This record gives sequence, structure tokens and C-alpha cells, in this order.
Amino acid sequence: MRTPRRLGLLLAGALLVTSCSMFPPLPFLGGSEAGDLDRFYGQELSWGPCAPYALTPEDEEAYANEAFDCAMLEVPLDYARPDGPTARIGVLRQQAMNPAARIGSLVVNPGGPGGSGMQSAALSVVPGAGEGPLAQRFDIVGFDPRGVGASDPVIDCLTDAERDEDRADLDYDTPAEGVALAEAEAREFVDRCVERVGVDVLANVGTRDVVRDLDILRAALGDERLTFLGYSYGTLIGARYAEAFPDRVRALVLDGAVDPAQDVVEAVVAQGAGFQRAFDAFAADCATRPDCPLGTDPARATARYQELTRPLLDDPAPVGDGRELGHNDAVTGTISALYVQDYWEFLRLGLTGLQTGDGRVLMILADAYEARSPDGSYTDLLEGFQAINCVDERRITDPAVFAELDRRFREASPFQDDGRPPLAARDACAFWPVPPTSEPRQPEVSGLPPVVVVSVLRDPATPYEAGVRLAEQLGGNPITVDGDGHTVVLDGVACVDDAVTAYLVDLTPPAEDLRCGSA
Repeated sequence: MRTPRRLGLLLAGALLVTSCSMFPPLPFLGGSEAGDLDRFYGQELSWGPCAPYALTPEDEEAYANEAFDCAMLEVPLDYARPDGPTARIGVLRQQAMNPAARIGSLVVNPGGPGGSGMQSAALSVVPGAGEGPLAQRFDIVGFDPRGVGASDPVIDCLTDAERDEDRADLDYDTPAEGVALAEAEAREFVDRCVERVGVDVLANVGTRDVVRDLDILRAALGDERLTFLGYSYGTLIGARYAEAFPDRVRALVLDGAVDPAQDVVEAVVAQGAGFQRAFDAFAADCATRPDCPLGTDPARATARYQELTRPLLDDPAPVGDGRELGHNDAVTGTISALYVQDYWEFLRLGLTGLQTGDGRVLMILADAYEARSPDGSYTDLLEGFQAINCVDERRITDPAVFAELDRRFREASPFQDDGRPPLAARDACAFWPVPPTSEPRQPEVSGLPPVVVVSVLRDPATPYEAGVRLAEQLGGNPITVDGDGHTVVLDGVACVDDAVTAYLVDLTPPAEDLRCGSA
């Protein structure tokens, strides 16, 4: 996932919970095996101002930059029916500052799934690249995957009011009642997605289809081979592209890696453990500061956090805008801050406020995660996240599996435990109206040039070990970063950025087993 530079975009490219997808290697998609795709591969993009593509106040400000231009890429909605309905993919570009030395396009994806690559390019990657070699030698290109952001159609299942309501804690007295309420809410979400988005769209929003779109984008940009920088879930897109089109890869940098072979249950538990490690590191830092709301003993921090947050189940804290902070939003706000070490201070302030019943700071953090603007409007980030995961993951329908998953998750991440018994409640994916188009499996890749995988040792969202495994699976060259937080490329760590830049520009692999500090 892309580490954001503004609190309001904290989770715009960083929502990966689990997304382990797989599909068989694809043939060249220009011939009769896949139908007639020539018109898509041969299209010319019509570039123009980016202002019409803005979806948030942050977008409006950033997209006014005259250095950016935007376009729509046309792709088949269903690749099995290339002559049928089409989708349009939003694309943002900053052209190379030194056209005479231009190498090609550097295509970026910030993760999610559901994160906007247009927004990430404008607000994070371009500022991170500055006027350095990447900006000089490459067009920096961000795209909104199908169903996401400025692309059309978009996965828009809930109104803003429904999103606010959906975030409220489930109020139940018995586990049986809790299961019934949770499953009713899941079914209602699915029904709304079917009604407002349509089954045809929901069936074709997975990583399998995004990879095919990415190859059409490569061709439309005029690049013979793809140069790609993917964060978090974006590493899965990159890995699957490498598997489908190994001969069309020029360079891949995969930061904050997802293990494509990991089962969804194991991935969720591993991420829970990752956030607990991040919470423990925050607590240890907090304990050294005056008036830490978690106390001076890090060993007691989880218990103290539970004492602060569990009462919110029955007595939510007001936040001043008519809403109240419940337990779910308190934990969401905490997770939001744990993504980036620079936001630990916000979390300390939020928990300090909670001591006196003030939930405002934690709600601001939760709103950032939920992609809610101060005016009460939401992007479709989390709806896309849900829909894409539901066709990317192994389908689980056994309530006993959910009960065991909930038990293991609470054990791995006790700060998130609300104190209630584990629930055997099935999630929305169990009721999804279309089957998965992918499943976890180790990539089968041949003929791939060297790739670079970057992993942070104490990454809370995509554990370090996943990056090690992905590098082994792709035959990649790993960079280990001794630090905290989720993803690091172009965040100002010179050791990392110098190695990545040399690789992307000159195709010079980093030193074997390169290790970098976090600053």
C-alpha cells in the first residue's frame, strides 16, 4: 500500500486485509483465443484536464495541477465477451520532465483493493519522486482499477447515510442474536450491491480482470514492456501480471507484499498479529512519554486499551457532529494510525481524549480509514474493497470456520477483542451472487526478468514474511527495511529510494539481501 502524506488519505491506498487471488497463465490476448481485442489494444488515449475526474476535495486541489493530464481507457466489461458492454478506466499522467531521455511509463497502483491509483499518483508518488530521475525519465501514470474511483461503472453499493449506519456497533445480548444481526447486515449489503451495481459488473471486478486491463493500458501508453510500482494489494496485481505476461515485463517493484499462495484465513490471522505488533510498539513508545493514556508499563497496555474502548459498546462517546464513537470506530481509528508511525501522536491524543469521553480524534482517524470527508460524503473505497475481495478469495460458507477464525484473530490481536464471545457469523462474501474468479496458489512464472520486492520488518498490514515468500516465488531480489509502518518506497528513505531508482532507470538490481534503515 502507498503510505499517504495527508491524514485525510490515510487509507486511500492501504486497505489490504486479505486478497489472495490466482488464475492460470493467460495467452496473448490479441488473437482468436480471447476474441477480438485489437480495437482495445490499438486505442489512442484522449488526454485532457484532470479536474472532471476529481471525487474528493483533495482530488480537486491536486488535479488542478497543469502538470497532470487525464484520460479514460476502454476495456471489455467481460473478457469472455469482448464485443459486449465495455468499462472505462480512469488514468492520470505526469509526463516525463526530460522528454529526450524518456524511458517510458512508470505505472503505479496504491493497493486496497479499492484504492485510487490516480489519486495516489497525484498526491503521493509524484511528490515522492519530486524532480528526481524517476520524474525526469518516466511518465508517472496512476490508474483507477475497474469499479474503483473515477472508473465507470463504479462499485457504489451504499449511500452516505447507509455507510454511517453500517459503521455503528451491532447491539446484541446473545451470540445467537449477534450472528443473526451480522448475517442480516451482510445479506443486506449484498442485495444493495446487486440492485445498484449489477451482477455483470460484480462478476468482473477481480484481479484477473485488472491484470488484463493493465496490459491494454501498457499498449495504449505505447510501452512495449511494463514498468510497474505496486504497493500492498498492488503487489498482487504486479505478481499476477508477471505470471500472465512475463515477456511483457520490463521492471517490477513490489512494496508491502501480499503472498499470492496464502489462504485467506491464514492471511487474516497473520495481519491481526501484525497490527498487534504495531500496537505493542506504539505502546512501548507511548510509555516513555508524559501522561501516556496506556500507562507506563507496556505489558499492561493491551488491558488498559480494552478498559478504555470496551465501554463504548454500551456507552458511545460523542464527537460533536451528531455521531457517536462506538467500539468498532475506536478500533478502526487505532488501526488507521498504526499504519504510519508519524500518526502515533494522533493515536496518543485520541486515547487521551477517550479518557474524558471525547471521541473526536479517534473518529477523525476512523473517518480517514473509511474514506469519509468532513462533509459526510464517502468514496467507494471500502465497497470496492469488499466486492473485489469477494471474487478474489476462496469462498467460505461454513459458520464453524468463521467462529474459529474469529477466535484465532482475537488471540492474535487482543487489543481488538471487544470481550464478546467469537461469532460464527458468515460475511458478505458467503452470500455473494457470483462465484470467485481466483483462488490462492503459488505463482508459476518462467522467463521473467529480475524483480524487486521491498518489505518492512514490522509492517502491520502486510507482514514481512509475505514479502520474503513472494520474492522466492518470483525469483526476486528482496530489500529489507528495519522499520515500522506499511510500505516505504518514495517515502524519503534514501537507501531504499536510491536502490529502487537505479533498478527502474538502469535495470540494475539492488545488492543481494540489501538491508536499509527506516530513516
